Amino acid sequence: MKPLEPRKYPVGIQVFSMIRNEHYLYVDKTEYVYRMTHANSKYMFLSRPRRFGKSLLTDTLQCYFEGRKELFEGLAIEKLETEWTEYPVLHFDMSTAKNLNKEGLEGELNLKLKAYEKIYGYDEAETEVNQRLQGLIERAYRQTGKEVVVLIDEYDAPLLDVMHEDENLPKLRNVMRNFYSPLKACGKYLRYVFLTGITKFSQLSIFSELNNIENISMDTAYAAICGITEEEMRTQMDIDMELLADKLGTGKEEAMERLKENYDGYHFAWPSPDVYNPYSLLGALNKGKLESFWFGSGTPTYLIEMLNKYQIIPQAIGGRQCEASDFDAPTERMTDITPLLYQSGYLTIKDYSPFSELYLLDIPNKEVRIGLMKSLLANYVKRPAELRTLVGQMAERIHFDDMDGALRLMQTVLSTVPYCENTRYEGHYQQMLYLIFTLLGNFSDVEVRTPTGRVDVVMRTHSTLYIIELKLDKSAAEALRQIDLKQYPERFALCGLPVVKVGINFDTERHTLESWEINMEHR
Repeated sequence: MKPLEPRKYPVGIQVFSMIRNEHYLYVDKTEYVYRMTHANSKYMFLSRPRRFGKSLLTDTLQCYFEGRKELFEGLAIEKLETEWTEYPVLHFDMSTAKNLNKEGLEGELNLKLKAYEKIYGYDEAETEVNQRLQGLIERAYRQTGKEVVVLIDEYDAPLLDVMHEDENLPKLRNVMRNFYSPLKACGKYLRYVFLTGITKFSQLSIFSELNNIENISMDTAYAAICGITEEEMRTQMDIDMELLADKLGTGKEEAMERLKENYDGYHFAWPSPDVYNPYSLLGALNKGKLESFWFGSGTPTYLIEMLNKYQIIPQAIGGRQCEASDFDAPTERMTDITPLLYQSGYLTIKDYSPFSELYLLDIPNKEVRIGLMKSLLANYVKRPAELRTLVGQMAERIHFDDMDGALRLMQTVLSTVPYCENTRYEGHYQQMLYLIFTLLGNFSDVEVRTPTGRVDVVMRTHSTLYIIELKLDKSAAEALRQIDLKQYPERFALCGLPVVKVGINFDTERHTLESWEINMEHR
């Protein structure tokens, strides 16, 4: 059989013309482009997590409005669009305005406006950024005879790092509100206005009177506008799945299952198809292996700080039931961390009840779960790398059905790991053990259940299903009895694997495991 030709994957490339001209893989989203630009509203806002394709979508819109028909040959929009009218486009990428003070932000906006003033001219009487933007829109309209398109990518970038700073947020917010203010007044000159961002700031605080923006972030019709669905993978990326399977040494279906486990699981509306993280998916295809691409591309320092600020323990991150207003909500005055977790991509919609109108939010997939838990380890030990090494060594023993050896290893390592301060309470150890067993999900399927006062682990390997109960300063026998009381073995009898019960007691004085019992009667 003839070997498959290598493919080019646009990892980190957000320029539509480059992707098309240089023959990178492009997952066709142009039907959405046509739908957006022919809708009743000409002001639209889309929120998605970082590296989810917002910038590529914005650039695709620019090429479309510039009438660059040749770039869209063979794509869905080619059959939908008949006119290909060229409009003047003002495209502002605000991602370059991060980590700036008021003067720096004003300087960045000045440079962006100057670039278009070289094309459409300027008026010396226009000194403020809002006056200059309004002048640009009006001159572009007069000079071309066409309505103007305004695209603002990552509108919230200048504000993200200061959203909870009482001193700096108002200053930067006023600068941006002033800059955006002409968008309402210039309505008669505008063909289309599109804004993207990660967070949803309240309209009054940023856009002043621009209260007619249609927020399509949770619109079912646009649920898959960013990211990649399984249907798109099977119809547009079939060759890519075969190439990956070849590199992984598996069949195509197994390769897709591994991709699904690691990178799938996002829903931005309900109902919605499963959406894969595009950055991680393309990274895996490009490298031919599964790694932490999205989580590893940006250390969530701010997120970890917020988890600590709101005193969110690891077990409580996922499994949240709430109304849409609790998470699809402005973030600059949060009283709860849920909006930040959702809008940043660390939680996603997993279910919805029409009766109660409540959404279930949970961690999307394995990549995010493992990444979060690794980041949180530093809260529990001074040298978290030691525990990450422990996890790898334990996983190897468990893979070969040596649970006793794995627990002996944990006992030895934990007794030598220096702990952080404030460890004299039970919750600290429960949370640390939760993190360790969750990290074993790198190597096996871990489902951790944590009712108040205990940590339960259901861990599936290739050959065994382990049901683990953890106790603090009690006894391993009591932990084992707890498993029987909850009738866990019966609950998992249909899994098709031998079930092993493990009771563990943790000694909070010695900071390590005191004893454990392994019951193999169900093997």
